[in-house]
Amino acid sequence: MRSRNFRLVWGLVTLLATLALLLVSGCRKQASGDDVMAKVNGKDILRSEVDKYYKEQTAGAPQQPTAEEGESLRLAILRQLIQDQLMLQRAEKLGLMATDDEVDRKLSEMKAPYTTEQWAKELKDRGLSEDDLKRELRRNLTIDKLLNKEVTSKISISDADITAYYNANKAQFNLIEPQYHIAHIWVSPRPDEVSNLKNDKAQNDAEAKKKIQMLRNRIASGEDFATLAMNYSEDPRTSANGGDLGLIPESALQRTDSGTRAAVLKLNPGEVSGVITVINPSNGQVEGYRIVKLLAKEPAGQRDLSDPRVQQSIREMLRQRREQLLKAAYYEVLQDQAKVVNLYAEQILKNAGK
Repeated sequence: MRSRNFRLVWGLVTLLATLALLLVSGCRKQASGDDVMAKVNGKDILRSEVDKYYKEQTAGAPQQPTAEEGESLRLAILRQLIQDQLMLQRAEKLGLMATDDEVDRKLSEMKAPYTTEQWAKELKDRGLSEDDLKRELRRNLTIDKLLNKEVTSKISISDADITAYYNANKAQFNLIEPQYHIAHIWVSPRPDEVSNLKNDKAQNDAEAKKKIQMLRNRIASGEDFATLAMNYSEDPRTSANGGDLGLIPESALQRTDSGTRAAVLKLNPGEVSGVITVINPSNGQVEGYRIVKLLAKEPAGQRDLSDPRVQQSIREMLRQRREQLLKAAYYEVLQDQAKVVNLYAEQILKNAGK
Protein backbone atom coordinates (compact mmCIF):
# COMPACT_ATOMS: atom_id res chain seq x y z
CA MET A 1 0.00 0.00 0.00
CA ARG A 2 1.18 3.51 -0.73
CA SER A 3 2.06 5.60 2.34
CA ARG A 4 -0.14 8.62 2.98
CA ASN A 5 1.57 12.01 2.97
CA PHE A 6 0.04 13.96 5.84
CA ARG A 7 1.94 17.08 4.86
CA LEU A 8 -0.15 17.52 1.70
CA VAL A 9 -3.25 18.72 3.48
CA TRP A 10 -4.86 20.29 0.45
CA GLY A 11 -4.31 17.11 -1.55
CA LEU A 12 -6.02 15.12 1.18
CA VAL A 13 -9.00 17.47 1.22
CA THR A 14 -9.31 17.19 -2.56
CA LEU A 15 -9.12 13.40 -2.38
CA LEU A 16 -11.86 13.24 0.27
CA ALA A 17 -14.07 15.49 -1.83
CA THR A 18 -13.55 13.28 -4.87
CA LEU A 19 -14.40 10.16 -2.90
CA ALA A 20 -17.56 11.78 -1.61
CA LEU A 21 -18.67 12.58 -5.13
CA LEU A 22 -18.03 9.00 -6.20
CA LEU A 23 -20.09 7.66 -3.30
CA VAL A 24 -22.97 9.98 -4.10
CA SER A 25 -23.00 8.97 -7.75
CA GLY A 26 -22.80 5.29 -6.84
CA CYS A 27 -19.70 4.76 -9.02
CA ARG A 28 -17.36 1.89 -8.29
CA LYS A 29 -13.70 2.80 -7.79
CA GLN A 30 -11.54 1.54 -10.70
CA ALA A 31 -7.77 1.31 -10.90
CA SER A 32 -6.53 4.39 -12.76
CA GLY A 33 -4.17 4.10 -15.68
CA ASP A 34 -1.36 5.40 -13.47
CA ASP A 35 -1.90 2.43 -11.13
CA VAL A 36 -1.23 -0.11 -13.88
CA MET A 37 2.49 -0.71 -14.40
CA ALA A 38 2.24 -3.61 -16.86
CA LYS A 39 -0.28 -5.80 -18.66
CA VAL A 40 0.24 -9.53 -19.22
CA ASN A 41 -2.31 -10.91 -21.68
CA GLY A 42 -4.70 -8.22 -20.45
CA LYS A 43 -4.03 -8.91 -16.75
CA ASP A 44 -2.99 -5.77 -14.88
CA ILE A 45 0.05 -5.66 -12.62
CA LEU A 46 -0.62 -2.76 -10.27
CA ARG A 47 1.76 -0.31 -8.69
CA SER A 48 0.58 -1.48 -5.28
CA GLU A 49 1.97 -4.96 -6.01
CA VAL A 50 5.33 -3.56 -7.01
CA ASP A 51 5.38 -1.15 -4.07
CA LYS A 52 4.76 -4.00 -1.63
CA TYR A 53 7.90 -5.82 -2.72
CA TYR A 54 9.81 -2.55 -3.02
CA LYS A 55 9.07 -1.69 0.61
CA GLU A 56 10.07 -5.19 1.74
CA GLN A 57 13.44 -4.78 0.06
CA THR A 58 14.16 -1.23 1.24
CA ALA A 59 12.58 -1.19 4.73
CA GLY A 60 15.10 -0.60 7.48
CA ALA A 61 17.85 0.50 5.13
CA PRO A 62 19.91 3.36 6.66
CA GLN A 63 19.82 5.15 3.31
CA GLN A 64 16.93 5.00 0.89
CA PRO A 65 17.64 4.51 -2.83
CA THR A 66 18.11 7.53 -5.08
CA ALA A 67 15.42 8.25 -7.67
CA GLU A 68 17.29 6.32 -10.37
CA GLU A 69 18.12 3.43 -8.02
CA GLY A 70 14.46 3.26 -7.03
CA GLU A 71 13.34 3.11 -10.64
CA SER A 72 15.87 0.36 -11.36
CA LEU A 73 14.68 -1.70 -8.40
CA ARG A 74 11.01 -1.27 -9.30
CA LEU A 75 11.78 -2.27 -12.89
CA ALA A 76 13.49 -5.46 -11.69
CA ILE A 77 10.60 -6.30 -9.35
CA LEU A 78 8.10 -5.67 -12.15
CA ARG A 79 10.09 -7.95 -14.49
CA GLN A 80 9.84 -10.78 -11.96
CA LEU A 81 6.12 -10.20 -11.45
CA ILE A 82 5.59 -10.33 -15.21
CA GLN A 83 7.46 -13.64 -15.39
CA ASP A 84 5.45 -15.03 -12.46
CA GLN A 85 2.18 -13.90 -14.04
CA LEU A 86 3.05 -15.61 -17.31
CA MET A 87 3.62 -18.88 -15.49
CA LEU A 88 0.54 -18.53 -13.30
CA GLN A 89 -1.63 -17.96 -16.36
CA ARG A 90 -0.13 -21.02 -18.03
CA ALA A 91 -0.66 -23.08 -14.88
CA GLU A 92 -4.31 -22.00 -14.65
CA LYS A 93 -4.85 -22.96 -18.29
CA LEU A 94 -3.44 -26.44 -17.59
CA GLY A 95 -5.35 -26.88 -14.31
CA LEU A 96 -2.20 -26.86 -12.21
CA MET A 97 -3.04 -24.19 -9.63
CA ALA A 98 -2.02 -25.16 -6.09
CA THR A 99 -4.95 -26.30 -3.97
CA ASP A 100 -5.87 -25.05 -0.49
CA ASP A 101 -4.79 -28.42 0.95
CA GLU A 102 -1.36 -28.16 -0.69
CA VAL A 103 -0.87 -24.64 0.63
CA ASP A 104 -2.02 -25.57 4.14
CA ARG A 105 0.22 -28.63 4.17
CA LYS A 106 3.27 -26.59 3.17
CA LEU A 107 2.42 -23.92 5.73
CA SER A 108 2.16 -26.57 8.46
CA GLU A 109 5.59 -27.92 7.50
CA MET A 110 7.06 -24.45 7.83
CA LYS A 111 5.40 -23.79 11.20
CA ALA A 112 6.32 -27.18 12.68
CA PRO A 113 9.73 -26.20 14.20
CA TYR A 114 8.31 -23.08 15.90
CA THR A 115 6.19 -22.36 18.94
CA THR A 116 3.22 -20.05 18.39
CA GLU A 117 5.19 -17.11 19.78
CA GLN A 118 8.27 -17.91 17.71
CA TRP A 119 6.20 -18.20 14.55
CA ALA A 120 4.54 -14.84 15.18
CA LYS A 121 7.98 -13.26 15.66
CA GLU A 122 9.29 -14.92 12.49
CA LEU A 123 6.44 -13.42 10.45
CA LYS A 124 6.89 -10.02 12.08
CA ASP A 125 10.63 -10.01 11.38
CA ARG A 126 9.92 -10.77 7.73
CA GLY A 127 7.19 -8.14 7.51
CA LEU A 128 4.52 -10.67 6.54
CA SER A 129 1.10 -11.70 7.69
CA GLU A 130 0.15 -15.37 7.48
CA ASP A 131 -2.20 -14.52 4.61
CA ASP A 132 0.71 -12.87 2.78
CA LEU A 133 2.78 -16.00 3.26
CA LYS A 134 -0.04 -18.25 2.03
CA ARG A 135 -0.31 -16.19 -1.14
CA GLU A 136 3.44 -16.54 -1.67
CA LEU A 137 3.25 -20.28 -1.06
CA ARG A 138 0.35 -20.69 -3.47
CA ARG A 139 2.30 -18.86 -6.17
CA ASN A 140 5.50 -20.83 -5.58
CA LEU A 141 3.73 -24.21 -5.38
CA THR A 142 1.80 -23.44 -8.55
CA ILE A 143 4.95 -22.47 -10.46
CA ASP A 144 6.72 -25.60 -9.17
CA LYS A 145 3.85 -27.77 -10.42
CA LEU A 146 3.96 -26.08 -13.79
CA LEU A 147 7.72 -26.45 -14.20
CA ASN A 148 7.60 -30.05 -13.02
CA LYS A 149 5.06 -30.87 -15.72
CA GLU A 150 6.41 -28.74 -18.56
CA VAL A 151 10.17 -28.98 -17.91
CA THR A 152 11.41 -31.41 -15.27
CA SER A 153 9.26 -34.36 -16.39
CA LYS A 154 10.76 -34.11 -19.87
CA ILE A 155 14.36 -34.51 -18.70
CA SER A 156 15.85 -37.95 -19.21
CA ILE A 157 19.49 -38.78 -18.37
CA SER A 158 20.51 -42.11 -19.92
CA ASP A 159 23.21 -44.52 -18.78
CA ALA A 160 25.03 -43.66 -22.02
CA ASP A 161 25.03 -39.97 -21.02
CA ILE A 162 26.56 -40.86 -17.66
CA THR A 163 29.21 -43.13 -19.18
CA ALA A 164 30.17 -40.53 -21.77
CA TYR A 165 30.59 -37.84 -19.13
CA TYR A 166 32.62 -40.14 -16.87
CA ASN A 167 34.99 -41.18 -19.67
CA ALA A 168 35.53 -37.56 -20.67
CA ASN A 169 36.14 -36.41 -17.09
CA LYS A 170 37.67 -39.47 -15.38
CA ALA A 171 40.38 -37.48 -13.60
CA GLN A 172 37.66 -35.50 -11.88
CA PHE A 173 36.70 -38.63 -9.91
CA ASN A 174 40.21 -39.34 -8.57
CA LEU A 175 39.97 -37.42 -5.33
CA ILE A 176 43.21 -37.02 -3.36
CA GLU A 177 41.32 -35.35 -0.52
CA PRO A 178 37.71 -34.87 0.57
CA GLN A 179 35.76 -32.52 -1.66
CA TYR A 180 32.63 -30.46 -1.12
CA HIS A 181 30.15 -29.85 -3.93
CA ILE A 182 28.83 -26.36 -3.23
CA ALA A 183 26.48 -23.86 -4.82
CA HIS A 184 26.15 -20.24 -3.73
CA ILE A 185 24.23 -17.02 -4.19
CA TRP A 186 26.49 -13.96 -4.08
CA VAL A 187 25.58 -10.31 -3.55
CA SER A 188 28.15 -7.51 -3.59
CA PRO A 189 27.76 -4.03 -2.10
CA ARG A 190 29.97 -2.54 -4.85
CA PRO A 191 27.88 -0.96 -7.65
CA ASP A 192 30.71 -1.23 -10.21
CA GLU A 193 31.27 -4.98 -9.78
CA VAL A 194 30.36 -7.10 -12.81
CA SER A 195 27.21 -9.03 -12.03
CA ASN A 196 24.34 -11.09 -13.35
CA LEU A 197 22.26 -8.37 -15.04
CA LYS A 198 19.01 -10.35 -15.25
CA ASN A 199 17.78 -8.61 -12.10
CA ASP A 200 18.59 -5.73 -9.77
CA LYS A 201 22.20 -5.01 -8.80
CA ALA A 202 22.85 -3.95 -5.20
CA GLN A 203 24.33 -0.44 -5.22
CA ASN A 204 25.59 -0.22 -1.65
CA ASP A 205 25.97 -2.20 1.56
CA ALA A 206 22.43 -1.53 2.77
CA GLU A 207 20.93 -2.72 -0.51
CA ALA A 208 23.18 -5.78 -0.52
CA LYS A 209 22.08 -6.77 2.99
CA LYS A 210 18.43 -6.29 2.11
CA LYS A 211 18.73 -8.24 -1.12
CA ILE A 212 20.56 -11.23 0.37
CA GLN A 213 18.09 -11.45 3.27
CA MET A 214 15.18 -11.27 0.82
CA LEU A 215 16.69 -14.20 -1.11
CA ARG A 216 17.20 -16.22 2.10
CA ASN A 217 13.57 -15.58 3.03
CA ARG A 218 12.43 -16.81 -0.38
CA ILE A 219 14.49 -19.98 0.02
CA ALA A 220 12.90 -20.51 3.44
CA SER A 221 9.50 -20.10 1.75
CA GLY A 222 10.27 -23.03 -0.52
CA GLU A 223 11.62 -21.38 -3.66
CA ASP A 224 14.26 -23.24 -5.64
CA PHE A 225 17.86 -22.32 -4.72
CA ALA A 226 19.24 -22.82 -8.24
CA THR A 227 16.51 -20.71 -9.87
CA LEU A 228 17.08 -17.84 -7.44
CA ALA A 229 20.83 -18.06 -8.06
CA MET A 230 20.24 -17.97 -11.81
CA ASN A 231 18.03 -14.87 -11.54
CA TYR A 232 19.60 -12.90 -8.69
CA SER A 233 23.17 -13.99 -7.89
CA GLU A 234 25.73 -11.31 -8.70
CA ASP A 235 28.41 -13.87 -9.58
CA PRO A 236 28.36 -14.01 -13.40
CA ARG A 237 30.66 -17.07 -13.41
CA THR A 238 28.14 -19.31 -11.67
CA SER A 239 24.68 -17.73 -11.92
CA ALA A 240 23.85 -19.38 -15.25
CA ASN A 241 24.46 -22.80 -13.64
CA GLY A 242 22.29 -22.12 -10.61
CA GLY A 243 25.24 -20.94 -8.50
CA ASP A 244 27.14 -24.24 -8.85
CA LEU A 245 30.75 -23.82 -7.69
CA GLY A 246 31.61 -27.45 -8.46
CA LEU A 247 33.73 -29.67 -6.22
CA ILE A 248 35.85 -27.71 -3.72
CA PRO A 249 38.83 -29.63 -2.25
CA GLU A 250 39.07 -29.57 1.52
CA SER A 251 42.41 -27.72 1.34
CA ALA A 252 40.78 -24.97 -0.75
CA LEU A 253 37.89 -24.77 1.69
CA GLN A 254 40.37 -24.23 4.51
CA ARG A 255 41.81 -21.23 2.65
CA THR A 256 38.47 -19.52 2.05
CA ASP A 257 36.95 -16.96 4.41
CA SER A 258 36.18 -18.23 7.90
CA GLY A 259 32.45 -17.54 7.68
CA THR A 260 31.96 -19.62 4.55
CA ARG A 261 34.22 -22.40 5.84
CA ALA A 262 32.40 -22.65 9.17
CA ALA A 263 28.99 -22.65 7.46
CA VAL A 264 29.89 -25.37 4.94
CA LEU A 265 31.38 -27.65 7.60
CA LYS A 266 28.14 -27.51 9.58
CA LEU A 267 25.90 -28.43 6.63
CA ASN A 268 24.65 -31.84 5.62
CA PRO A 269 24.12 -32.53 1.91
CA GLY A 270 20.99 -30.72 0.72
CA GLU A 271 21.05 -28.10 3.48
CA VAL A 272 21.32 -24.33 2.98
CA SER A 273 23.25 -21.90 5.17
CA GLY A 274 22.08 -18.64 6.59
CA VAL A 275 23.41 -15.33 5.30
CA ILE A 276 27.23 -15.25 5.45
CA THR A 277 29.11 -11.96 5.67
CA VAL A 278 32.38 -12.27 3.75
CA ILE A 279 35.17 -10.11 5.23
CA ASN A 280 38.42 -9.23 3.48
CA PRO A 281 41.08 -10.28 6.06
CA SER A 282 43.60 -7.76 4.75
CA ASN A 283 41.50 -4.67 5.45
CA GLY A 284 38.55 -5.91 7.49
CA GLN A 285 36.04 -4.58 4.96
CA VAL A 286 32.91 -6.38 3.80
CA GLU A 287 33.51 -8.05 0.44
CA GLY A 288 29.95 -9.24 0.03
CA TYR A 289 27.24 -11.58 1.27
CA ARG A 290 26.50 -15.15 0.27
CA ILE A 291 24.23 -18.09 0.92
CA VAL A 292 25.70 -21.55 0.32
CA LYS A 293 24.10 -24.91 -0.33
CA LEU A 294 26.01 -28.15 0.21
CA LEU A 295 25.03 -30.37 -2.69
CA ALA A 296 27.30 -33.30 -1.74
CA LYS A 297 30.44 -34.28 0.14
CA GLU A 298 32.91 -36.71 -1.44
CA PRO A 299 35.60 -38.55 0.57
CA ALA A 300 39.13 -38.96 -0.84
CA GLY A 301 40.01 -41.75 -3.32
CA GLN A 302 39.41 -42.92 -6.87
CA ARG A 303 35.80 -43.26 -7.89
CA ASP A 304 34.86 -45.89 -10.44
CA LEU A 305 31.87 -45.62 -12.72
CA SER A 306 30.39 -48.64 -10.95
CA ASP A 307 30.19 -46.58 -7.74
CA PRO A 308 26.52 -45.58 -7.29
CA ARG A 309 27.65 -42.25 -5.82
CA VAL A 310 29.52 -41.44 -9.03
CA GLN A 311 26.53 -42.33 -11.17
CA GLN A 312 24.20 -40.34 -8.96
CA SER A 313 26.45 -37.28 -8.86
CA ILE A 314 26.83 -37.28 -12.65
CA ARG A 315 23.12 -37.86 -13.15
CA GLU A 316 22.20 -34.99 -10.83
CA MET A 317 24.77 -32.66 -12.37
CA LEU A 318 23.60 -33.41 -15.92
CA ARG A 319 19.97 -33.12 -14.84
CA GLN A 320 20.58 -29.77 -13.17
CA ARG A 321 22.40 -28.37 -16.20
CA ARG A 322 19.64 -29.51 -18.53
CA GLU A 323 16.93 -28.25 -16.20
CA GLN A 324 18.44 -24.77 -16.01
CA LEU A 325 18.76 -24.62 -19.79
CA LEU A 326 15.18 -25.79 -20.35
CA LYS A 327 13.76 -23.42 -17.72
CA ALA A 328 15.49 -20.45 -19.33
CA ALA A 329 14.15 -21.49 -22.75
CA TYR A 330 10.67 -22.08 -21.30
CA TYR A 331 10.52 -18.56 -19.84
CA GLU A 332 11.50 -17.09 -23.21
CA VAL A 333 8.87 -19.11 -25.09
CA LEU A 334 6.12 -18.07 -22.65
CA GLN A 335 7.02 -14.43 -23.17
CA ASP A 336 7.21 -14.82 -26.95
CA GLN A 337 3.69 -16.29 -26.98
CA ALA A 338 2.23 -13.63 -24.71
CA LYS A 339 1.18 -10.05 -25.09
CA VAL A 340 3.20 -8.16 -22.52
CA VAL A 341 3.08 -4.39 -22.21
CA ASN A 342 5.52 -2.87 -19.70
CA LEU A 343 3.98 0.56 -19.18
CA TYR A 344 6.50 1.47 -16.49
CA ALA A 345 9.46 0.81 -18.79
CA GLU A 346 7.76 2.90 -21.49
CA GLN A 347 7.26 5.70 -18.98
CA ILE A 348 10.93 5.66 -17.95
CA LEU A 349 12.04 5.95 -21.59
CA LYS A 350 9.49 8.67 -22.28
CA ASN A 351 10.76 10.72 -19.36
CA ALA A 352 14.43 10.28 -20.29
CA GLY A 353 16.19 13.60 -20.49
CA LYS A 354 13.37 15.55 -18.84
